[in-house]
Amino acid sequence: MPTWCPITPYKGLFILVLIFILLEYFFNTISDTKSAIFFNTTKLPNHGKESQAYGPLLKTLLFKNNKTNNYNITITNSSVPRFSNFTTYFNYIITEPPFLASNLNNLTGVSPMFELTSTTESENVPVTKISNSTVLPLCPDDVSSNLYGRIPVVKSPVPTVQQLENTFCWLKPGGHWQPESCRVLKKVAIVIPFRCRGEHLLIFLQHMHPFLKRQQLDYTIFIVEQDGEGPFNRAMLMNIGYKEALNIRDFDCFIFHDIDLLPEDDRNLYNCPEQPRHMSVAVDIFKYKLPYPAIFGGVSAISKEHFKLLNGFSNSFWGWGGEDDDMSNRIRYHHLFISRYPLTIARYTMLTHKKDKPSPNRYDVLKQGQKRFDKDGLNSLKYKLIQKKNNLLYTWILVGIDPPS
Repeated sequence: MPTWCPITPYKGLFILVLIFILLEYFFNTISDTKSAIFFNTTKLPNHGKESQAYGPLLKTLLFKNNKTNNYNITITNSSVPRFSNFTTYFNYIITEPPFLASNLNNLTGVSPMFELTSTTESENVPVTKISNSTVLPLCPDDVSSNLYGRIPVVKSPVPTVQQLENTFCWLKPGGHWQPESCRVLKKVAIVIPFRCRGEHLLIFLQHMHPFLKRQQLDYTIFIVEQDGEGPFNRAMLMNIGYKEALNIRDFDCFIFHDIDLLPEDDRNLYNCPEQPRHMSVAVDIFKYKLPYPAIFGGVSAISKEHFKLLNGFSNSFWGWGGEDDDMSNRIRYHHLFISRYPLTIARYTMLTHKKDKPSPNRYDVLKQGQKRFDKDGLNSLKYKLIQKKNNLLYTWILVGIDPPS
């Protein structure tokens, strides 16, 4: 017959500790959290909120592609870097908007209140100099009462310019709007690199103007169009948008935005935090998952000061791909961090379109990027300004850029 060993005090203590660990894991998993998540041990600003980690299961569900922020990255011939032997270090931080999501009427579904209708609150108001707004009180920090949460993305029918101008008659020339009853401290420039996407532009404007207005922003939309049929240089157009926007107004914050990405949740605030923000975290074509931790493509927010520090984007990427990963490397090189909203808020729909031809040498340029950070960017930007026009819906900037021989 088998002999059973009696439970010793040490075994009993071990079992008791194991039970407490399991209980803690269980309660952490089902707990609701409403604060920032930090994936590294570096002390970063928490914007006045106490940091609190998500439970293990919730963290796995929301951020299962981002279990750690320490990766060795190698550049391969695939569209996404593999993580292996190329020495690098990547840090990022995931934050929530500065207000509680629970005070919105609809947290997960599309708000039935949302309608694309015309408003007359500032109709026929004459254009006045912005300097007059300095006598106004500051706008309140909490804009959550204006927001709906999840909103619909309307892809069809495609509106006409006339329809949009009639609908958004409250806009000022150049695609500008700011609150009239209060003053916003920071001015936001939305910069869109553009060529041959007329329908996407109309759908984008239809979606974005009411979206940005509800967030009580002082914003202007800039469409930077590349002239000619040469290889497209997205990064150079964004650098040009930055420079030309500052020639018009002293903007504090720059949102660099692909025209085929539309935000699905208006709690995704279009402002610049203390660190550069990757905004298009969860895109529908990627099944609302982050493709890889170092990604900085699609939609990004960078302050004027940080963009100057980074020397802007590289001008060396002709054709699709590479420039965003180069910017990610610049951010890391200058000891900054990429911040992100959670996957549940930073959601985007991508409009369908024919893919551009990839840049054939993008991997070689990317590998040599660190040698060019201080001489390839804003300080080496060359372009020809062909035309600039203040349309009601946006500021249009047509430029000529010459690829290297």
